[in-house]
Amino acid sequence: MIAPSILSADFAHLAAEAQAVEGSDWLHVDVMDNHFVPNLTLGLPVVQSLLRATDIPLDCHLMIDDPGRWAPPYAEAGAYNVTFHAEATDDPVAVARDIRAAGAKAGLSVKPNTPIEPYLEILRHFDTLLVMSVEPGFGGQSFIAHVLDKARTVRRLVDSGELRLIVEIDGGINMDTIEQAAEAGVDCFVAGSAVYGTDDPGATVETLRRKAAEIAAAAR
Repeated sequence: MIAPSILSADFAHLAAEAQAVEGSDWLHVDVMDNHFVPNLTLGLPVVQSLLRATDIPLDCHLMIDDPGRWAPPYAEAGAYNVTFHAEATDDPVAVARDIRAAGAKAGLSVKPNTPIEPYLEILRHFDTLLVMSVEPGFGGQSFIAHVLDKARTVRRLVDSGELRLIVEIDGGINMDTIEQAAEAGVDCFVAGSAVYGTDDPGATVETLRRKAAEIAAAAR
């Protein structure tokens, strides 16, 4: 699965940028509040507008404080998947429950230096795990390879039947790093500048998907 990140798109033409990647599995929307991360991007009104402009399922990644308050409205608006950070709440299971009750899939994200082990017991309450392979807050950063150990750990649990969720990765994904991530068992790849920095974003999505599928098939 490929989820282009509109963080790297032209914010003045988001409807057109969404149309440019038709055929993508998800459209990744980074919401930042300038509190949890040192950047401010967009919020619920823009997501509501995007929902009217595209049929691609929206994958909303909330890099925000107090997700218990702010996450459910994104689900209510019609986002397909709403992900929040483990580091932003003391009760991630309750937040996941409220997101699901509001009609969306629930995702948990962890920063590069956050260990996954403390959260393994609660992952059964989630539909996706988003492994950050850069520090959240800004696009265009370099891929941090050591986070792939988290993906491998969760992949083993999924393959053994202990968990049922999508393993997603976000940060520094391009034609080279997608191979490493696919080998580690990642299912869904968020790509920003690697997609929107090309002349044909839609074709790039197909190339990334094909490359990831080939690597994953060879690794399993």
